[in-house]
Amino acid sequence: MRLPGTASIRWFVMAGLVAGCALCLPMIFSVHGAGPLPEVRINADSIGPRPIEELTGKNVTRDYAFAMRDLEAALSANDTGMLDDYFTGFAKDKLKQRIADQKTSNVRVHYTDHGHDVKALFYSLDGDEMQLVDRANLEIQVFDGDKLIQRESLVQNYLVLMTPGADRWFVRSLDPVADNQF
Repeated sequence: MRLPGTASIRWFVMAGLVAGCALCLPMIFSVHGAGPLPEVRINADSIGPRPIEELTGKNVTRDYAFAMRDLEAALSANDTGMLDDYFTGFAKDKLKQRIADQKTSNVRVHYTDHGHDVKALFYSLDGDEMQLVDRANLEIQVFDGDKLIQRESLVQNYLVLMTPGADRWFVRSLDPVADNQF
């Protein structure tokens, strides 16, 4: 025998669960280092050998912003796990080594990201890779333990190789380059 009002009780419990999950999302993101996304502006006017489709351009821009946000959080927290979502290959290996070196030396780097002007240089005919140059505006703070030992604002150029995955673009290579190389 079914009690009257059982459907409304189920609905009330389900609504409570959904509301509880929604309230927990900010805590979940803050625990995993997710902060605001840095601004990424992409210019693909002179890319070759093929143009970037509008959706691809949006996805590359979004995923590069996520990667830079995760990089900032991983270096600040000395946590290599924060690199797993948007880094792969050489970039991920180098960054993991950098974090291991930071842990060994008790040094921690904190980036404040003030945005990226990205120029798309190359997009392969088969769509399997894209090469970018990033002009990143950064503030860098270096800590020895809890003591601030250096603070610097700078523009850093990076040569970036991104490759697509099943549902996102990954940073495969991220190499600093001198201003005069491009």
